[in-house]
Amino acid sequence: MAKLHLVPVIDEGLGNSTYLLDIGQGRALVVDPERDLRQVRAEARRLGLSIAYAAETHLHADFISGVRELHDTEGAVVLAPEVGTRGFAHTALTDGDIVQLGDFTLQALGTPGHSPEHLSYLLLDDGSISGVFTGGSLMVGTAGRTDLVSPELTVPLARAQYHSLQRLMELADDTPVWPTHGAGSFCSAAAGGERTTTIGRERATNPLLQTTGEDAFVDALLGSLGTFPDYFLRLGEVNRDGPVVLGTTPSLAALSADRVKELQEQGAQIVDARQPADFAAGHISGSLSIALRPVFATWLGWLADPERPVVIVRAPDQNPDDIVWAAAKVGFDTLAGELDGGFPTWENAEAATKGALIGAEDMVSGPAASAAVIDIRQASEFAAGHVADARNIELGALAEHVTDLPAGPLVVMCGHGERAMSAASILELAGRTDVAVLDGGGADWAREAGLSLETGQ
Repeated sequence: MAKLHLVPVIDEGLGNSTYLLDIGQGRALVVDPERDLRQVRAEARRLGLSIAYAAETHLHADFISGVRELHDTEGAVVLAPEVGTRGFAHTALTDGDIVQLGDFTLQALGTPGHSPEHLSYLLLDDGSISGVFTGGSLMVGTAGRTDLVSPELTVPLARAQYHSLQRLMELADDTPVWPTHGAGSFCSAAAGGERTTTIGRERATNPLLQTTGEDAFVDALLGSLGTFPDYFLRLGEVNRDGPVVLGTTPSLAALSADRVKELQEQGAQIVDARQPADFAAGHISGSLSIALRPVFATWLGWLADPERPVVIVRAPDQNPDDIVWAAAKVGFDTLAGELDGGFPTWENAEAATKGALIGAEDMVSGPAASAAVIDIRQASEFAAGHVADARNIELGALAEHVTDLPAGPLVVMCGHGERAMSAASILELAGRTDVAVLDGGGADWAREAGLSLETGQ
């Protein structure tokens, strides 16, 4: 029996795990890699491994895949489901197919549901099952959503998901389960931070597996689905055709303030990656605030227009490589550039716009006490606890509901302030000048007001 050396490489922002497996003789298998391969490659170098195989469980909708990048730059053999054939070199697998990988064997297991072509992979060592890579099928406490292909297929795929999970339940209780999607993924993940599990644990605790029969499972799965970024609807096709191979880290061209102004007048978007306090202190009028943090890629993909050039404004301590790779993960391959010298360059040449960042005391007894409160978190977050009389409009849908907002002062809030500042920048672009952002969240308001948060919708 070979020693199992499996390294999960976690993207906290997208909520996904890529798995790096030492298959012997200095070679590795990577399962479900993202396009930003910096961490995966660093782990491979640390272990003295070359990446010989790159396997995909399905056509990903939430990120650009890195399998073609690994094939073209490192010669990795791509293993992928036969259904939904890719437009680039790969080994197509179907249910039951076996691939010998050095010390281990990979066996494809048909588990459609999250997508029509979805495969899980049994990892075998001398015929014994060492674990199963379940991708977007069985996850910790839940299962992958089935509404990312088309409305017509949502229910049929949910029924397929039921049967796929039943098939996985035929495995022994002590079988390790290695999902791709986890906490933080919009592909559907239960609350909690654990990213791996076992068949037995899921059999005993997964709410979807406690339902009785197929119809009850379908109702429970579909009833648990929240919204998802609309870029999910286009990335699957990009991954099918084969994304552009970047090879090296894309560069950010240095743009003068005059050039940034010219590009903005021509329709370019200004994405300000600085933190909310910096944005409130001064920013380019009409710019979109998306603070650089682990979820930057998600909100860039959700809020920015992929058909328009993007100019970045960042702080000196923010790594431009982190920005360009996050953008590339959601299909923004070529950014127009960045403001040379950062925001001080703009302040020296053009007028700056300021925002209002307030504390909880200003909402309770200060100048914003009479303002309408807009909570832009996801509906599930809002239902778990929110400020009294707050109205919930999710950030991803805010631009469509600007005309529905009440006249007069507004306070926009989320959990900490980053998403709320994004919302304020959207409202500013729509012409609202009476918007303040809560620096904090509902717990800060409750503590200041001496009241409890309300629950439910």
